[in-house]
Amino acid sequence: QVQLVESGGGLVQPGGSLRLSCVASGIGSRIGFSTFAMRWYRQAPGKQRELVAVIASGGSTNYADSVKGRFTISRDNAKNTVYLQMNSLKPEDTAVYYCNAGWGTQDYWGQGTQVTVSS
Repeated sequence: QVQLVESGGGLVQPGGSLRLSCVASGIGSRIGFSTFAMRWYRQAPGKQRELVAVIASGGSTNYADSVKGRFTISRDNAKNTVYLQMNSLKPEDTAVYYCNAGWGTQDYWGQGTQVTVSS
């Protein structure tokens, strides 16, 4: 069974930085972590879950307009890990951040990690 485990969330002041990590386990060697598109979503209280960033198997990336220029998604296929570097954080970035792995009909989610931006 594929599992995704996020870490790196916490409380940070506006303008600060955090790096989220998501480690995948249970992915068979036949398919491999590198095959999966990896995504970060977030959900703020009372709001719908929104896509923050995606990195394709080939390494191309896309970002929500609200985080462009501030967030960077990357992956280390040797470590089965995807990262989200978040700089210049704003109070409106406060949310639970979720990692997602997708390939074909396969779709997996982590349990989420809380990010709170507050002074």
